[in-house]
Amino acid sequence: MAHSETVLRGFYDLHRDAGADPILNPFPLDASRKARRAHAHHNPMDGWASERVGRYRRKVPQRVPRAIPDQLFNELFAALPSNRDRALVAFWISTGVRASELLGVRQCDIDPGQQLMTLVCKGTRAVQQVPASADAFVWLRLYQEELRGRTQPVWWTLRRPRRSLDYQAAHRMFERANAALGSDWTLHSLRQSSAAGMACDPQPTLSDVQLVMGHAHLSTTELYLTPDKDEVIAGVLAHHARIAEQREKPPPPPAPGYDPQALSVLFGRTL
Repeated sequence: MAHSETVLRGFYDLHRDAGADPILNPFPLDASRKARRAHAHHNPMDGWASERVGRYRRKVPQRVPRAIPDQLFNELFAALPSNRDRALVAFWISTGVRASELLGVRQCDIDPGQQLMTLVCKGTRAVQQVPASADAFVWLRLYQEELRGRTQPVWWTLRRPRRSLDYQAAHRMFERANAALGSDWTLHSLRQSSAAGMACDPQPTLSDVQLVMGHAHLSTTELYLTPDKDEVIAGVLAHHARIAEQREKPPPPPAPGYDPQALSVLFGRTL
């Protein structure tokens, strides 16, 4: 949206400078910034202030990561038809790597003994090792038994002639599993589910999750701490149930030997 607005503003500025219609730009800048350059006298020791540069630029809402609940994931995993698909999904859900990163893995990048996988990060192009679950390596081994000697790369198409599996083919595979259940999960939902599971675990720190996920900023990883709507509703309902249960409890019985009359005589007033 922001890029489109900038392109349209430049387009109308060009026609205005050339003397063509319209005379007024329908996508003007903010009036306070009309005659000056943004951050012209910015102090490098201060932070950058967030300002609205376009008058008609709407604020984009921040999306909460969409994780797959455990029960729905089990149904989705059961709908996968082959060991290759089960190995792919098991690696995606246990490592949280991007779809293209896993599809670019070679046989020499797999270390089952240490449960590690070496890959190239999509953004930084840095080589990184990520841990995976034991189940993922078991499904990978079952899939490798069906390859009959094929070594590079790891992932191949099931139909002949065999060729390396690309993102589009993996996306269609996941769409077929969704169609069988009537769901609309994406490959990126597996990455979000893995990140949400690690972020909610008290053992790994948030910095550990950031390193595994390959996030450039910790603020991106903090998004996965946002509780799910269903979890919030269930927690609040449980809170109301506990309050109602406490109100309905009868008062505790008096202690043995408790005599209100004797106490009133002792303190000189009626209790």
